[in-house]
Amino acid sequence: MASSPIIFDRKLLRVRRRRAERLGASDFLIERVAVDIAERLAVVLRQFDLAVDLGTAGDAVRRALAASGKVGMIVAASPWASGPLAVVADEEALPFRDGAIDLVVSALSLQLTNDLPGVLVQIKRALRPDGLLLAALLGGDTLTELRQAFAQAEAEIEDGISPRVAPFADLRELGALLQRAGFALPVTDVDRVTVRYASPIALMHDLRAMGATNVLAERRRRPLRRATLRRMIEIYGDRFADADGRIRATFEIVWLSGWAPHESQQQPLRPGSARQRLADALGTKEQPAGEKAKR
Repeated sequence: MASSPIIFDRKLLRVRRRRAERLGASDFLIERVAVDIAERLAVVLRQFDLAVDLGTAGDAVRRALAASGKVGMIVAASPWASGPLAVVADEEALPFRDGAIDLVVSALSLQLTNDLPGVLVQIKRALRPDGLLLAALLGGDTLTELRQAFAQAEAEIEDGISPRVAPFADLRELGALLQRAGFALPVTDVDRVTVRYASPIALMHDLRAMGATNVLAERRRRPLRRATLRRMIEIYGDRFADADGRIRATFEIVWLSGWAPHESQQQPLRPGSARQRLADALGTKEQPAGEKAKR
């Protein structure tokens, strides 16, 4: 079997995340996602005895789960996890036995795995029947302004464009991945957040504090040229600034949810089991296949 392509430098990602924690992480996006996770679980009419917070930086999600009253034991699982209820594990190699977990949640982490389809399959196997996956990932429109400004600046000044912003998956692709992994009742939706900054430099400082700077395996290794940076700032301000001079940055949050199959879940009807003909319901005359309706 062919191995997945290496898109992200996972070792560098761990270094960047630990550095962000030491510097005082910027966690406003994860805090927002944590609140949304609690709100989404509030409408689920069941309790979860054992939950795993997979790959999330910080403890915002675990605090929200504990406050929700929906979850019993909550375990943190990530390369940087620490504490009594923590498992040091990479999202791409889960250490859990099959059917061991009731709930898996993840906030803004899984988009940086090299084998997301494989990760989803592992999560589905680790869930008990009727267990739930609820995850938020950064989607394809995230930082579109920064991507466009850098691409134009590098095209003008450098000898080609360097990959700087991750190629995040879009909504339809992620929904298909849930189905391929074997989840029942898969649902995807998207939340677009626009954050305003004093300048592109302020945005880049915030990304550094999130541990969200460039970890692409094919990134350009040589330092960014000052001329390229200056031109990027000019382009960003010209194209994406509001009347007050502050610039906009888009963060697209894609939500995934799916259940490990269980006989109690709603099932699709068998072909031919309908009790009413579609033509009768629509008040039309049914035409045999290949026969055209008369004018």
